[in-house]
Amino acid sequence: MPIAPGAWLGLLGGGQLGRMFTMAAQSMGYKVLVLDPGVDSPAGTVADAHIAADYIDPVALDTLAQRCAAATTEFENVPAEALRFLAKHGIVSPSADSVAVAQDRIAEKGFLASVGLAVAPYKPINNSADIDAGSNALLPGILKRSRLGYDGKGQVRVADLKEAHSAFEQLGAQPCVLEKLVPLRMELSVVVARGFDDAVVTWPVAENRHASGILDLTIVPARITEARAEQARQAAIAVAAALDYRGVLCVEFFVTVDGRLLANEIAPRPHNSGHSTIDACVTSQFEQQLRVLCGLPLGATTLHSPAVMVNLLGDLWANGEPDWRHVLQHPRAKLHLYGKAQPRPGRKMGHYTVLADSTEKALEVALNIRAALAHDARATQTQSA
Repeated sequence: MPIAPGAWLGLLGGGQLGRMFTMAAQSMGYKVLVLDPGVDSPAGTVADAHIAADYIDPVALDTLAQRCAAATTEFENVPAEALRFLAKHGIVSPSADSVAVAQDRIAEKGFLASVGLAVAPYKPINNSADIDAGSNALLPGILKRSRLGYDGKGQVRVADLKEAHSAFEQLGAQPCVLEKLVPLRMELSVVVARGFDDAVVTWPVAENRHASGILDLTIVPARITEARAEQARQAAIAVAAALDYRGVLCVEFFVTVDGRLLANEIAPRPHNSGHSTIDACVTSQFEQQLRVLCGLPLGATTLHSPAVMVNLLGDLWANGEPDWRHVLQHPRAKLHLYGKAQPRPGRKMGHYTVLADSTEKALEVALNIRAALAHDARATQTQSA
């Protein structure tokens, strides 16, 4: 039986993804209980209730289990034991087993290859000896910590064996993946939702640009052929099925200069590149997360119009709140701020999405807005100096 509006839902994690899920759930009449250690987290400040405790705190987990009909997550590194405990008392989406693969890059690379997807050449690095054993073919490359890496953190570009050894120590001499740098034409992502009834949908393929390892902007739909888009969608669906995944997840891809599609990473949750779905699609990725969790039919993922989403990082808060008129003067631009009190360089503080009749027009307006905001931030820094 579907979980009806009015029920309590548990959310592990208090970040901006949880904030947007909470708002989507509340708009459909559900109440949300957030479990997150932070006292002023983006999700916790808008939720109906918030437990400020560790994710494996037994009292906190028991409270959530007794109060909530179902539980979900907003980031992939929620401890597996928390998800398994909650699964004994109610519905959990996604499951601990399906999330576990994405928590470890070594397991993730092996899994993607096992599904039949091409990946960039790589090898696991568990110790210094692994670096010396046959790594030259992967250089220049990127050494990535196997666990707890995100937004460019936990990875270092290396040109030779000496740099690889230094990077391994810099990353704490923990298990890593050494991945060969492959010449790229673009980066793509596909957000897919899969229900407990095996129903599956994807959103239009997104084209992504990164800066310093952090997603800078997303163009939807990606400027690729329909054949390439269908290849990426089917690959993402295959990943969800092989994981027996229930919920929303994202699969990131590389398109190489010689035309190959390489699977890069799995994010077992709504994804930054899917934020445009809030304004540009019939059903957002967050509403879809709710629909899966509550056993409701999946919503349509149709794109209303082309869109470009741009991340707003803490660098723009050089000396106070940016002038949001740069965004809001455009009638088809939508501003989303995450309620974070402390801006820091590289910290995601919000995003804006520009809708237009073409991707070219949306990109033009989005870049003009970004240039105006950046100009203000630079001017403020110059005056302060």
